[in-house]
Amino acid sequence: MSEKNKEKKVKQTLIGGQALMEGVMMRGASSMAMAVRAPDGTIMLETERLKAKHWYSKVPLIRGVVSFVLSLVSGIKTLMRSAEVSSPEEETPGKGWMAFAVILGVVLAIGLFILLPGFMSDIIFIDKIKAYLGVKLSILLQSLFEGILRIIIFVLYLFFVSRTKDIRRTFMYHGAEHRTINCYEKGYEMTVENVQKCSTRHNRCGTTFLFLVMIVSILIFALTRWALSYIPLSGGRSWSDSRWILTVARLVLLPIIAGLSYEVLRGLAKLPDNSFTNILRAPGLAMQRLTTYPPDDDMAEVALKSFLAVLNMDADQSIPPVKFGEYNPANVRRELCEALLAYGLDERETAAETDWILCGALKMRRNELVAVKKIGHADYKAAMDILARRISGEPLDYIFGESEFYGNKVKVTPDVLIPRMETEILCEQAIKLIGEREVRVLDLCTGSGCIAQAILKATRAKAVAADISESALSVARQNLNGLDAEVVLSDLFNSVEGTFDYIVSNPPYIASDEIQSLAAEVKRQPVLALDGGGDGLDFYRRIKEGYRTKLNNGGALIMEIGYNQAESVKSIFSEDATAEVIKDLDGNDRVVIVKPN
Repeated sequence: MSEKNKEKKVKQTLIGGQALMEGVMMRGASSMAMAVRAPDGTIMLETERLKAKHWYSKVPLIRGVVSFVLSLVSGIKTLMRSAEVSSPEEETPGKGWMAFAVILGVVLAIGLFILLPGFMSDIIFIDKIKAYLGVKLSILLQSLFEGILRIIIFVLYLFFVSRTKDIRRTFMYHGAEHRTINCYEKGYEMTVENVQKCSTRHNRCGTTFLFLVMIVSILIFALTRWALSYIPLSGGRSWSDSRWILTVARLVLLPIIAGLSYEVLRGLAKLPDNSFTNILRAPGLAMQRLTTYPPDDDMAEVALKSFLAVLNMDADQSIPPVKFGEYNPANVRRELCEALLAYGLDERETAAETDWILCGALKMRRNELVAVKKIGHADYKAAMDILARRISGEPLDYIFGESEFYGNKVKVTPDVLIPRMETEILCEQAIKLIGEREVRVLDLCTGSGCIAQAILKATRAKAVAADISESALSVARQNLNGLDAEVVLSDLFNSVEGTFDYIVSNPPYIASDEIQSLAAEVKRQPVLALDGGGDGLDFYRRIKEGYRTKLNNGGALIMEIGYNQAESVKSIFSEDATAEVIKDLDGNDRVVIVKPN
């Protein structure tokens, strides 16, 4: 483990949890979070701030009893809350029925695991057997038999309920909870991959607590029988011979047993790992095999989200709690940023794309994001859907169906190239040359029509936008609608009529063998608009062959080029023209202005 991770481990606070219906609850020092997988596949989160600890949290025995009762109440509450999210179409019982179910469950648990073993031991250890064994030996053996029987009933109960589909899934989420806590306590980076490497068993598990309750009850009930044997009843019998007195004693002693078991569990969890403590922990950890199962990655993701929410809220008291269906904008932004950084974007790109994803999901402008206090579930899901498409390699412009170019909104689809900032240099040069004159402009390889759109909106020019792709031209028609432009299907100059004062073009200029090495989002764009042939210069050669017949005297050909193609393009046109190279904002050669001699 690195020194950084060791230091992190020292500063850790204890975080506990509980499996829910299709989710996990985590509880820290000052906050609690529930993460639940909704039917639509999204993870829904609910958080709350915990009240300050009371005086009894530092009093041995009492803190165990109170903790047990509060955990029981909280556990039922969170289970019911998770059921509302994981199965919203199913009718959820009201509070009255829920209270009745809790009471009934407690009564059945006491009857099955506490009273039933006691009654069975009382039936087997009849007076003749007790007389034969003697009081002390009889009490010892009866208490051991009762304890072993209680453990057997408990184990069988867990075994059979774990066979049911829903309970087994809950036990898998229990495993996800343990793995997540173990991952943190080992100082590993909190990722699903690291979580899945950790153990599904943990020293502070509630299953171990219940096992300790059974072990401690053997000792407490044995001492109680022994003490009651000294209180006489009529007929030569003692209180320890009365089944009803023993039943009342068992019920009265339950809080004491719970308190002692809590202290034992707490002590075992704090002990250092060694052979002796491992032997003491082994039975409880073995019992956890029945209540924890290896989770799948989706379950680990749910547990991780709950855990990180608690970790962040404990560290930053300013983070407000949220209800299911509500999302804290800071948490959503953090989730988006982490995913985009993992995808491979740098920090600057990540910050920008996170904003644009939120703008797209929330249907608002970028400067309005600062006013957002909470994000609804539908908007959160929309943001996550956009993120999923983005990290699959799909550009945001295609996802949103539009781009920003030269101050204008441009519709884009996967049939056209996404306008780039560098291409604005071409527009800027063309607009500067046109000035206030009424001229005709040919936009060759127009694609989305963004270049023609920018020129027409900034000048008094008329334009013809030509492209070999009909699907691209259908997009260009939308972008040029209402402007003085004609859209023509043409392979370069072949179907273009008339002459022009200026010809502008952003032709394909990527070398064929370089296409596969491009970024994923670039490869999602039409190859027809990227592939410039073996050396990337094919279209410049073809334009050279026909531009003179389409260009009026005194006109100019303005083309975008690759950063390393300036000398090659100048050479192509050097025979009968002069070429001026314009650099972009990064200092790279970007535009060539060709003027015939």
